[in-house]
Amino acid sequence: MVNFVLIVVCILAGMLFRTTQVIHPQAHKGINTWILYIGLPALSFKYLPQVSWNMDILIPAISSVIVLAGAWLFVAIYCRLKHYSRRTQSTLELSTGYSNTSFIGFPLIAAYYGEQYISIGIICDQMMFILLSTFGIISALKGGADKTKPSAGFLLRRLISFPPFIGCMLAILLSLLVDLSFAVPLFDKLAATVAPLALFSIGLQLKFNGWKKELPQISMTMLYKLLLAPALVVGFALLLNKSGYIVKISVMEAAMPTLVTSSIIAEQFRLNTRLTNLIIGISILVGFITTAFWYECMELLF
Repeated sequence: MVNFVLIVVCILAGMLFRTTQVIHPQAHKGINTWILYIGLPALSFKYLPQVSWNMDILIPAISSVIVLAGAWLFVAIYCRLKHYSRRTQSTLELSTGYSNTSFIGFPLIAAYYGEQYISIGIICDQMMFILLSTFGIISALKGGADKTKPSAGFLLRRLISFPPFIGCMLAILLSLLVDLSFAVPLFDKLAATVAPLALFSIGLQLKFNGWKKELPQISMTMLYKLLLAPALVVGFALLLNKSGYIVKISVMEAAMPTLVTSSIIAEQFRLNTRLTNLIIGISILVGFITTAFWYECMELLF
């Protein structure tokens, strides 16, 4: 219950601070810098050394690929039926194919299942970032003003320079070579900052102006993101006859709302940032209800 209260309080605090203008409009950028460079790497060092590496651990990674592949197909069919432009299609691909596996995902996993299962969420999160840094950039370039094709070097540099990815790789490699137990208290303290700061940052960025005009696109995006995407992962797990917490966390991460970073990429490549921000904000609110639904489904199925 405390974790759910934390989620509500931190998001509402962010919205209140933004509305009353007692904080700088760009304050979330500084908060996000701490999360990306300190908080998320600390989470990797705290949880990844505890992971039992086996074939089942591929499930959370593959589930992110399934979510993205399904999103591309869903958006392609929808945009063709509606005769939308390539710019709109790229915007919807960014808003539909990538889940908020860390800022919202980690606090909700802790709330529903316990902090010990965040290690599975980290695997989902890292795969989601890899997909965003490659396929997400390619999609954005196709619909953006600049039609330059990204080189393999550009995509690789973007990937290996991302602080949480570096932290993830170092946590795995160093844990194999060195006993890091002496630093666990430090990692505990740093990792504890992620949930409240991430949720507060989201509250600072939530905006809902003009949502009625974009309701058809918002609705179709959330239909896939919050309902169909986790259903695909459920089907994948049933097909493999897998169960347990690895499957449950994979499905829950697939059910998370739209990734906040999608808005940054949409802005960078001159896509429909307003639509992306609306989808992010509304999917977070609706996502609290749909993730509760998927939690109950997981308890029945797995």
